[in-house]
Amino acid sequence: MARAREVPDLTCADPYALAAARVLVIRADELLEQASGVLDVSDIERVHDMRVASRRLRAAMEIFEPCFPRKEFRAALRDVKGIADALGERRDRDVAIVALEKLAAKMAASDRPGVEFLIERLRGEQAAANESLAPLVAQQRLAELHERLRRLSAAVEGPAEREERAEQAVEAGLDRPVRPLREEARA
Repeated sequence: MARAREVPDLTCADPYALAAARVLVIRADELLEQASGVLDVSDIERVHDMRVASRRLRAAMEIFEPCFPRKEFRAALRDVKGIADALGERRDRDVAIVALEKLAAKMAASDRPGVEFLIERLRGEQAAANESLAPLVAQQRLAELHERLRRLSAAVEGPAEREERAEQAVEAGLDRPVRPLREEARA
């Protein structure tokens, strides 16, 4: 599982809104970083990692909600929840398939057809969940969400914090458009 990144320069003496801005940017970056290969059903840990990142982002947003402009915040939170829900739908199928495959491997051959039937049914549901997830994790859509979250953060930061954040983004290579996701680059 991907570990949560520390929020640089965050202290308990920071104003609440400044802490909110800093945390939001880091959690938004994490969500974007976990998007690569998320639609690949052969590596289910990618979905898990992005789901965890979406849950961290959502939790941070809900904790710091009073700091952000209401209308923009609500729209961004709705999108984050949508991504998290879609990731959860896909993850549920992934986990069930793995568990049933392990069970089938331990069963007598005569008992496997029923379990294999369930696995195939879940694979169909997994594919449907992946189709629902795909537009939510498309590179362009995630880049737009990421930019909206950065704007929300900037709305509560002062000029000095915005300048520092811009410098950090340049150093981290996040000042450019989002790099193509590996799976889209392969297509």
